[in-house]
Amino acid sequence: MPLVPMLSRVVLAATLALAAAAHASYGVTPAMPVPNPDAEVATEALRGGDWQRAIDNFQAALRAEPDNAAFHSGLAYAYLRRGSDALAFRHFREALRIDPGLASAHEGIGEAYLAVGDVAKAREHLAVLEQLCPGRSCQAIVDLERAIAAAK
Repeated sequence: MPLVPMLSRVVLAATLALAAAAHASYGVTPAMPVPNPDAEVATEALRGGDWQRAIDNFQAALRAEPDNAAFHSGLAYAYLRRGSDALAFRHFREALRIDPGLASAHEGIGEAYLAVGDVAKAREHLAVLEQLCPGRSCQAIVDLERAIAAAK
């Protein structure tokens, strides 16, 4: 599943960015941050298709970092794969509220719209991805295009 490797990179990048921002305010060079172990387990569970384990661990990660857009996006993806569309939409929307430029969340919510038959809304998120990723530099564009084509 193409979204899962992207989520791994997004979770790591979010962890690094948060640590750097926290240290920057004090003028300190950040040490290597400690990744969120629950998010790591959740990402592995996504790779293995263990949706409930991913859900449980992303929920735990969000208790520690409730404003982490990547964790919301990962949780949403697990809910989507489990068939819990309403919860998937809720967490994709929260991820996009926190970080409107999170490509994995735009791809994921596009897939969620396809799951409920709303191709037009999926195309809207594809258009956003095309603006976020000039020159088609995001795999998310290719993946959502394929999903849209398959939905026709």
